Amino acid sequence: MQVSKLSTLTLAVAAAVALSACGKKEEAAPAGAASAPAQASGGEIKIGFAAPLTGPQSHYGEEYKNGVTLAIEDANAAKPTIAGKPVTFVLDAQDDQADPKTATQLAQKFVDEKVAGIIGHFNSGTAIPASKIYSDAGIPMIAMATSPVFTSQGFRNTFRSMTSDTQQGGVMGKFAVEKLHAKKIVIVDDRTAYGQGLADEFEKSARAAGGDVVKREFTNDKATDFTAILTSIKGANPDVVFYGGADAQSAPMVKQMKRLGLKAPLISGEMTKTPTFLQLAGKEADGTIASLAGLPLDQMPGGKDYEARYKARFKADVATYSPYGYDATRTLIQAMEQANSADPKAYLPVLAKITHQGVTSSNWTYDDKGDLKDGGITVYKVENGQWKVMETVGGGASAKDASAAK
Repeated sequence: MQVSKLSTLTLAVAAAVALSACGKKEEAAPAGAASAPAQASGGEIKIGFAAPLTGPQSHYGEEYKNGVTLAIEDANAAKPTIAGKPVTFVLDAQDDQADPKTATQLAQKFVDEKVAGIIGHFNSGTAIPASKIYSDAGIPMIAMATSPVFTSQGFRNTFRSMTSDTQQGGVMGKFAVEKLHAKKIVIVDDRTAYGQGLADEFEKSARAAGGDVVKREFTNDKATDFTAILTSIKGANPDVVFYGGADAQSAPMVKQMKRLGLKAPLISGEMTKTPTFLQLAGKEADGTIASLAGLPLDQMPGGKDYEARYKARFKADVATYSPYGYDATRTLIQAMEQANSADPKAYLPVLAKITHQGVTSSNWTYDDKGDLKDGGITVYKVENGQWKVMETVGGGASAKDASAAK
């Protein structure tokens, strides 16, 4: 179709006006880099959250989310400002179903929505693949994931909420040999990044302390019948059985152990140290030993105040993860406030050097990989249907109450 000279002239004038309105052309952003959140100069600042909110691990994710929710509500109650303008922090909570594929899809969704930061993912198996997507976009993430791999990838944007499996497995392996006097040890794991990683670290530590790992078995994170594995284990006559995995498996496992006459106690990690394990295992839970990062709630610097406010807000007891979700969220927000920007490029360096006085620790700081510097481990044992403290190693407790972290 032929265009008239007048039409051509009109189009040229329109183009010139458009270029004038746009002003100087900006430099193109690097491929894959996240553009600054539109809300960085005021208004809403969106924080992404991902964890299993449905399925057998939903109780972990829901309690974790409650801590994040409380942190955002506390931050907003203080009428925050960034760059001189009032802002409101908004939580975008998503269910990754503890599934790596779903997690990476959500990660891309968060990147496309230009969230300012990420709390999560919960599982190591979801946080590790998602972290590459966030790293390419330059978005900071503070995950609950405990696998050593998570912060060993060389990414600048990965940070933890809890101690790593290297610390936790190392403490428990040594504890089993030196404190429980275990000589013959059997290890079972669920073959997830978390379960296998924790079991590997436990094995290294137990062997270094002089223990003999006489058998290593594996299952999966959907199994509930462990009869064949436990029958094989019984023949080895172990002093302890270590399980790397979640309470949905460790609870039926300990019941079946006792039904088969296995006398060895079950030892596990923080995904077993839950109220849900006690409910599922019933009276057979007694004697089970589990580790949990950090201090017991009543010994945390801000634990008592947090517990009271959590119960008032959610009409439920604090289980395991919510205080760490709370501190991670307050730390992320503190970094934005100190940088006076919600732009990841501006506040990421501040987050890496942050010192936060929180609920779980009076000295929440990171090393150059994004691991917590001052993480402790507490060992618990089930007695009369309740988790009781056996020993705490490390921590960062402070005589000063950290309730001011609100």
